[in-house]
Amino acid sequence: MKPGIPKGTRDFLPGEVVKRQYIFDVIKRTFETFGYLPIETPVMENLSTLTGKYGEEGDRLLFKILNNGDFMSKADEEALRKKDSVGILPSISKRGLRYDLTVPFARFVTMHQNEIQLPFKRYQIQQVWRADRPQKGRYQEFYQCDVDAIGSESLVYEAELVQILDTVFTQLGMRVDIKINNRKILYGIAEYAGIADHFMTMTIAIDKLDKIGANKVIGEMMDAGIPETSCQKILNLIGKSSITDLEIIRTASATGAQGLDEVQDVFTFLESMPLVNNIILDASLARGLNYYTGCIFEVQALDAEMGSVAGGGRYDDLTAVFGMNDVSGVGVSFGAERIYDVMDELDLFPKSAMQNVQIIFLSTDDQSLRRAFKYATTLRKEGVKTDIYPKAVKLKKQFKYAGDRGIPFVGVIGERELEDDTITLKNMTTGQQESISLHNLIEKLSQK
Repeated sequence: MKPGIPKGTRDFLPGEVVKRQYIFDVIKRTFETFGYLPIETPVMENLSTLTGKYGEEGDRLLFKILNNGDFMSKADEEALRKKDSVGILPSISKRGLRYDLTVPFARFVTMHQNEIQLPFKRYQIQQVWRADRPQKGRYQEFYQCDVDAIGSESLVYEAELVQILDTVFTQLGMRVDIKINNRKILYGIAEYAGIADHFMTMTIAIDKLDKIGANKVIGEMMDAGIPETSCQKILNLIGKSSITDLEIIRTASATGAQGLDEVQDVFTFLESMPLVNNIILDASLARGLNYYTGCIFEVQALDAEMGSVAGGGRYDDLTAVFGMNDVSGVGVSFGAERIYDVMDELDLFPKSAMQNVQIIFLSTDDQSLRRAFKYATTLRKEGVKTDIYPKAVKLKKQFKYAGDRGIPFVGVIGERELEDDTITLKNMTTGQQESISLHNLIEKLSQK
C-alpha cells in the first residue's frame, strides 16, 4: 500500500522545521517580553466544551472523536435507522479535537481560577484542527500562537496587543496592516440601519465581503429579510475608515457610541509610541466567531496574496458558559502556517535561522575519525552545533554530503592534522581554507 497522510496535513523536512521554529521563537520571545506566561491544554476537549461557541459553521468544522471500545453498542438506534448523522453524534462521540485555543483557555481559567491571579496574561503555542477545505494558507491541522489577557476590561490590553502584533511582524520582516474595529460599532451600524434584530446575519454576511464582493453580500442580507435600503446604509458605513466618518451612528445607538469611544481610547494609548506598521480602522471587519464583544483585530500581509495572518478580539462572556461570570478577556492569535508561507514566498528567513549545524568534521582514516569524534564532543560541550561524518570514506563524498546539507563550515582531519594537532577549516560559502587549532576554532564558532 502506498503511504499517505490525511488531507489538510503536512510533513515537515528538517529545513522547514528549523524555519518554523524561528517563527515560534520570535513570537514566544515577544510574548514573554510583554509579561505573558505559558500554558498548555489537551489536544482533545469534551464536545460540550467546544460546541455552540463558534457558530453553526464552526460546529460543522469540528473534528469529532469516536467513543472508545464498541461505540456502536450505545448508538441511538432511531437516529441510526434514519441515517441522522447529527442525531446520532451524542451517543457515539463525547470528545473532539480543539478548534482553537481561546475556548479551551476559557475552560482552563474557569477550572483553575483559584490557582491563577487575575488579570491573568497567558500565551499558548499549540496545534488546532478544523475540518475545512484545504487550500493555499488553509490547512486542517495547524499551529496557533495565542496571547490573551483575561480578568480586566482595561483597553490598555488592546493597545498592548497591537504593540505585540507590530513587534512580531517587524522582527519577522513582514510588512502588514493591522486592522481594528469593534463589534459594538457593528451593532451601532445595525441599529442605525434599523435591523438590530438581524445583527448576526449582517456580521456573517459582511465578514465575507473580501471573498464574495458587495453585490453578493447585499444579496445574502436581503435573502435573510434585510431591506435593500438598510443594506445600502450598511455598505456605505462599513466603507468608512475613520471614527469621524462613523460619528453618525451615535444618533441611533448608545452601543455604537461606546464602540467608537473604545477604539479611540486604543488609538490614544498608542499615540505616544508610534508603530512600524499601519493601524487602520476598518468598519467592515467583523470576525465571524460569535464570542467577540468589543474591539476586534485582523492583520493583513501587504506583499503576498494571503488571507489574514493574525486576528482576535475582546470577549466578555466566554467564561460565563462554564459558570464563571463577569470575566472579560481579550487576545490575538498568530497563524503560524500562513506566516510561514508568506515568509517563504518572500524569502524573509535569515540565513542564520536555517543553519542548524555550524560545522561537520570529516576524516581520512580510523585514527582521524576518533580524533574528529573527540573534537566534536568538545565543541558540543561549548554549545557549538556540531556533526561528524560517521566513516572515513573518500573526502569527495564527505564534502558532497556537507554541501547538500548546507553546513557552512567543514573541519578536515587527516594525517598532517593529527601530527600538528590542528584542523583544516573550510568555509563552504567562500571556499577559503585555513589551518586552525581547536581552541581558536571554538572561539571562532562561538561568536557566530
